[in-house]
Amino acid sequence: MEKLKFERPGPVDWDYDEEADVLYISFGKPQPALTAELGDGFLARFRESDSELVGFTVLDASRLLKREAKVKGRS
Repeated sequence: MEKLKFERPGPVDWDYDEEADVLYISFGKPQPALTAELGDGFLARFRESDSELVGFTVLDASRLLKREAKVKGRS
């Protein structure tokens, strides 16, 4: 896989789909992108034309938040 280019993200937008339990994070306005699986429910989204990282998708987001709270001692 090619290296992803990531400089300044500019504004960060996010949207959480509670029904699907998916968190969408976009750098700038959401746009068409290719997806690369990073593991553990994390997906990187990047523009095909220049490999610019344009966002992330987090699957099963509530599980990850619960896990993070547990690690920090906040059951």
